[in-house]
Amino acid sequence: MPKRTDIKTIMIIGAGPIVIGQACEFDYSGAQACKALKEEGYRVVLVNSNPATIMTDPDTADATYVEPITPEFVEQIISKEKPDAILPTMGGQTGLNAAMALWKNGALERHNVELIGAKAESIDKAEDRLKFRDAMDKIGLESPKSSLVTNLDEAAVALEEIGLPMIIRPSFTLGGAGGGVAHNKSEFDHIVSTGLAASPVHSVLVEESIIGWKEYEMEVVRDHADNCIIICSIENVDPMGIHTGDSITVAPALTLTDKEYQILRNASIAVLREIGVDTGGSNVQFAINPKDGRLVIIEMNPRVSRSSALASKATGFPIAKIAAKLAVGYTLDELDNDITGVTPAAFEPTIDYVVTKIPRFTFEKFPQAEALLTTSMKSVGEAMSIGRNFAESLQKGLRSMEIDLTGLNEVEIEGAPDRNAIRMALTEPRPNRILYVAQAMRHGVSLEDIFETSKFDPWFLEQIKAIVDVEDGVRANGLPEDKAGLLVLKKMGFSDARLAELAGSDAASVTAARIKADVRPTYKRVDTCAAEFSSQTSYMYSAYEGDGLNPPETEIDASDKDKVIILGGGPNRIGQGIEFDYCCVHAAYAMRDTGYESIMVNCNPETVSTDYDTSDRLYFEPLTSEDVIELIRAEQVNGKVHGVIVQFGGQTPLKLAAALEAANIPILGTSPDAIDLAEDRERFQQLLEDLKLKQPPNGIARSAEEAEKIAEEIGYPVVIRPSYVLGGRAMEIVHDVENLRRYIKTAVVVSGDSPVLIDWYLRDAIEVDVDAICDGKDVYVSGIMEHIEEAGIHSGDSACSLPPYSLPDDIIQELRRQTEALALALNVIGLMNVQYAIQDGMVFVLEVNPRASRTVPFVAKATGVPIAKIAARVMTGEKLASFNLVENLKPSHTAVKEAVFPFARFPGVDIILGPEMKSTGEVMGIDKDFPSAFAKSQLGAGTILPAEGTVFISVKDSDKQAGCQIARDLNGLGFKILATGGTAKFFADKGIDVKRVNKVLQGHPHCVDAILSREVQMIVNTTEGAQAIFDSFSIRSSALTNNVPHYTTMAGAAAAVGAIRMQDAQGANTDKGLEVAPLQSYAKSSA
Repeated sequence: MPKRTDIKTIMIIGAGPIVIGQACEFDYSGAQACKALKEEGYRVVLVNSNPATIMTDPDTADATYVEPITPEFVEQIISKEKPDAILPTMGGQTGLNAAMALWKNGALERHNVELIGAKAESIDKAEDRLKFRDAMDKIGLESPKSSLVTNLDEAAVALEEIGLPMIIRPSFTLGGAGGGVAHNKSEFDHIVSTGLAASPVHSVLVEESIIGWKEYEMEVVRDHADNCIIICSIENVDPMGIHTGDSITVAPALTLTDKEYQILRNASIAVLREIGVDTGGSNVQFAINPKDGRLVIIEMNPRVSRSSALASKATGFPIAKIAAKLAVGYTLDELDNDITGVTPAAFEPTIDYVVTKIPRFTFEKFPQAEALLTTSMKSVGEAMSIGRNFAESLQKGLRSMEIDLTGLNEVEIEGAPDRNAIRMALTEPRPNRILYVAQAMRHGVSLEDIFETSKFDPWFLEQIKAIVDVEDGVRANGLPEDKAGLLVLKKMGFSDARLAELAGSDAASVTAARIKADVRPTYKRVDTCAAEFSSQTSYMYSAYEGDGLNPPETEIDASDKDKVIILGGGPNRIGQGIEFDYCCVHAAYAMRDTGYESIMVNCNPETVSTDYDTSDRLYFEPLTSEDVIELIRAEQVNGKVHGVIVQFGGQTPLKLAAALEAANIPILGTSPDAIDLAEDRERFQQLLEDLKLKQPPNGIARSAEEAEKIAEEIGYPVVIRPSYVLGGRAMEIVHDVENLRRYIKTAVVVSGDSPVLIDWYLRDAIEVDVDAICDGKDVYVSGIMEHIEEAGIHSGDSACSLPPYSLPDDIIQELRRQTEALALALNVIGLMNVQYAIQDGMVFVLEVNPRASRTVPFVAKATGVPIAKIAARVMTGEKLASFNLVENLKPSHTAVKEAVFPFARFPGVDIILGPEMKSTGEVMGIDKDFPSAFAKSQLGAGTILPAEGTVFISVKDSDKQAGCQIARDLNGLGFKILATGGTAKFFADKGIDVKRVNKVLQGHPHCVDAILSREVQMIVNTTEGAQAIFDSFSIRSSALTNNVPHYTTMAGAAAAVGAIRMQDAQGANTDKGLEVAPLQSYAKSSA
């Protein structure tokens, strides 16, 4: 059946900010869906609060609303844009929940809007745990024994009936949030309580434990004519009990017999039919008991999911694009497979390689949280690798992780070689447990023992053992000298760096020996059909093939064009996220515009950069010097590599700059030497002196003694950090010598090669970010952003406003002058970001990054200027003058960026902000003025500011005067004030109506009792000094647990009060009196 003609406008609801459980895979799916629907002639309206996405670029949809994804705001947009239909399956759980809320409150009926892709009843049946279990019973599929409970009394009854251990799964939550595994009654009560709080419908499913069982996923696509195809089967290497997002997974499933696979295939299709998913992609999860083969169904997602992105990248089949077209009436046989160009989409993909996905964790950012994995997702990103066998795929995946692995590296097991210590290490589900499995083998533990403790399938253990055995051979005998022997090692995925470690050599020597023996990778295509048909799309991966005598077949077919290679950022992690992928995608678009062939290199399956049609050619490869240089050499066989862009993908590609230069591969844009100058403290200091620019007093320490001496000279508190880091890794504000010693002992290894940087802490200074483009002659300042939190909080964690909301014009002009001077002195060609601190009218330079920064997409959305695309063109030689850019440092509207944090995923962590970055994503509020934009940013980040009630204020001495004004303003808005002793006395002396409450140390009833009793609607709490920060931890913890808006800086609190005042003046409606407008309208008004 051809596409529907009775609908003209379709709304897509995005996924909002990047959070654990919902990352940039929904930027990929949303962007693909927008493109597919526009291609078919539909008008597309997009709602998404995340500015860091490609999908919120003004030209992706016809009308783009960067607004909070709440039912009230979405209904406002529906009222304005009058869509005929909503496609709710492209925005993860956020998009699905918003669509369901609109269905339940009657908004869809009120505005005559239908859901396409999945009907509300089907979504409800899949998401409601009880309805889903009943549906599975109906088709004869067994579910784990379970009970849906809505309170602790019902949970106690279920505990009696089912027994421990038990798995707790909250309804309608994201990435298993609020869930977990309970081994005793105390854990059970705690997880059920948090699960009930996390569930928007206040219900959790408690079910029998199937921990240790094998877990499989099937990615299924169905059309309205009931054609069903399996895109991909996925097998979890980690057993049940660990969230699938935190598991190492492989595709296709490797340990199923054909009969078992067919059973799962038939069951998956039966599930889609019963649930009633009319069209599009769905993900179905199963568990199999390895002892007796008992099969149970775990869940199904009636939408495009994280696994859909993985399945798309693993097979080349564009699930989101096809799902969008099926939703408007097409059938699978009517759509083409873009990859082959000759087969219909109804052909099930077949793959002749092994794909491995490995999750990326950042527990180091949350030292108070125990690094244990459960059914609640904890990973912040993932890498994917492709190889011709499991060993090659696994080892490529491990070196893609950006955690200094070169392969299946050795790890220390505490207490080893004691067998009980090793068993204990294998029993605990920790990140990177596969490394401990390999280490246990090196200690001589049998595969049977390892299986009993880890529950890794014996087949995977045999594969890992084969790698360990080969390692032993290299350790004992050194590198083979013949071509055939080297080829055997490379076919198993060993990197040159790993072989050097094993042979006691260095990577350069191994590479030289390999090249001398003519052992080079060949390149294969991801073609969806195992080479049955020729592929039209250049989607490549490397492999080592051949017998050492005859040359292996290659499918690279390098063109004779001028090429630009763009290096991506690898797996998402805190400090290096989707913002850098955004820049890489724009670089690819820019190269296409200017006539260069764009070649993307990345290993992140979640991103738009690894979409098959973003660049002219895609290499799914680890971002290591060996892998990158080899593929560049393969491209240089034909045509000319004009250069490599390393400045857009964050720290990952920058680390490769020296190796690329040494290999005589041209680097476009700002030279690596200029980047080094900006990051080398001593060289940078000299540059600032030459330019007569100010820097906070600072020093460089190469020993613990030197660090103490410098800190004493500068004066505490000081900011201390290692050199060359991204995302403030291991950065800390240290208040005294004891904490300095603790930092040096635990956080870093201080040496001549890796010094620490010590800066004077600019107390109460305003921090400012400036983004600019320079072509070596002219400088275009694209945006000046004033941070709402004061200096000392990582710029990625601070809310910021564009234009500045409190800086005078003379300071703005001075910032512009200094930015221009720095750009020209560093000879920047492309993007540059400068961070300043302003204290008492004095401008200090904090740091300069002559590369893309995480603020680039925000600035582009706020100003309507595609700065990443322009900068990429400048890097290839174009001049700024050719773009006719007009600087507008004070646009008529205001955009506010607010950070989003994963604290709820890590019980026990302190939510206080500091110089080390902790946020996973961001939202943007955009409106006519600062208070309105700030209010939207809070709503977008999930913070609902109160309209009435009590505000608890407890502030440090230096903030009491500012606190006074906040308390007075809140009094004027009808709020009651609750404060601890010192703050309460100060306020009372100033004539403010305040009620005193005990600090926690002073005994009950105290401030935390008031928070837990829901007597407090907002908290303002600032602290200074290690002891005060420790003492106030319970305040911040209870605020997090009870979802109470909480501000730890005076600037943040003042902005919140301004937003409350604005909403009060507008009348506190459900959408807070705020109006919506498309991004395109702001760009026009600024032009």
